Amino acid sequence: MTDKTQEVLKKIQRIEVLTRRLVDNVFAGEYQSTFRGQGMEFDEVREYQPGDEIRAIDWNVTARIGQPFVKTFVEERELVMMLLVDVSKSNDFGTRQQIKAEIVAEIAALMAFSAIKNNDKVGLINFTDQIEIFVPPRKGKKHVLRLIHHILQAKPNGKATDISLALEYLSRVQKRRSVVFLISDFQDKEYETWLQVVNQKHDLIAIVVTDPAELFLPNVGLIELEDAETNSTLLLDTGNTKTRNAYKELGQKKSEERQLLLNSNKIDQIEIRTDQSYIFPLLHFFQNRR
Repeated sequence: MTDKTQEVLKKIQRIEVLTRRLVDNVFAGEYQSTFRGQGMEFDEVREYQPGDEIRAIDWNVTARIGQPFVKTFVEERELVMMLLVDVSKSNDFGTRQQIKAEIVAEIAALMAFSAIKNNDKVGLINFTDQIEIFVPPRKGKKHVLRLIHHILQAKPNGKATDISLALEYLSRVQKRRSVVFLISDFQDKEYETWLQVVNQKHDLIAIVVTDPAELFLPNVGLIELEDAETNSTLLLDTGNTKTRNAYKELGQKKSEERQLLLNSNKIDQIEIRTDQSYIFPLLHFFQNRR
């Protein structure tokens, strides 16, 4: 076993221990209360009782037995969760303890373990400007660990981010209504059409992961910035107040445009930063949903 393989296995084990503890102590109940079944399924027939809905009468059974019987239904508890995970090059960035890609993996694991704790299925789509991998929804701990491995061990062929491509692919492979977590830094444009299409059929939630350095520049003199997705570079003088202010305004504009886009399409969004705990934004989301 190579050193790199051992490192990945250690990361998977650490994420499993961390997220399962959070699920057991905090998130399992929140998840179950927030995401309910997608409808009602037939349970049994029983004798009609005063007050029962006439529309619930099973006329075939009633005619055969000679007295009224009604159909009863129970909530269909089982859900399908789909994780759309951005593994583009821009996620290999972080100026704090963790890069964005590691936080994305932890959040995906947390959602997946919450789902299987409630006996739901979980599937995965890793994407860049290509579909990197699709894992159909299944149940079980081994399945979730495999998903985490795919996220952590991702060796993408693409570099850039194409959210429309990921959403279009989801709409083709996942026909059943699902809870969809789109986890990305949203370094992309012009994906509104497919947001609307997917959100009409599925319960779409956007998890936006950002690093503070994407929002404002520290005063550290001359620095060279490289766009990981395009390989273009830019030399900036961070000692210049106008430069720092312009950078901050640009970051705020991008953030506001994204928030407006998601809000106008009634899509819930959870904002995660690499310099803050993701537990509280996730809890806030679940509690608001309830």
